[in-house]
Parts: sequence; C-alpha cells; structure tokens
Amino acid sequence: MRRSEMPTTTAAPTVTVRYWAAARAATGTDSEQRAGATVGEVVDAAVVAHPALGRVASVASFLLDGRKVTRDQTVAPGATVEVLPPFAGG
Repeated sequence: MRRSEMPTTTAAPTVTVRYWAAARAATGTDSEQRAGATVGEVVDAAVVAHPALGRVASVASFLLDGRKVTRDQTVAPGATVEVLPPFAGG
C-alpha cells in the first residue's frame, strides 16, 4: 500500500467534562478531562472510568459549551461537556 493510500488516524479531541449533582457523586469529582469524538464517546469514556456513572448517564441531559445536545453531537478540542442528571423540586 502506498503512503497516500494509508488510512490516517486522528486522535479524539480532549474536552472538559463537568458533573452535576448525582453525576458528581458517582464520579467523586466535579470535573475532569476525557477524550472522544462525540458527546456519547466522551460520556462512555467517563463511564468506563467511573462505572457508577452509567446509571446516572442513562437518564442525564448533556450540555456542550452551554447548549443542550444529544449524544451524537461532535465535540471540538477544548470544549466543555456537562452531565446533568434529572433534578427534582422547583
């Protein structure tokens, strides 16, 4: 295979992940750095590191740089992903 035909690999961007309420309790931290190409990949990496987060993440909402997004949203290097569990009260 010629060099020009070889597939290129690009490292996934590193982002800051901020955890709120039950997500913070599940991880034991309020924020950390994780890598992933999408919000879902970033969250999945966090769940691998913090298995207790899995239950919380399955019902959580996600913000990317302050905007509500789905797990399919791509992330850019240096972005901030926030994991927001459902809140009760009013």
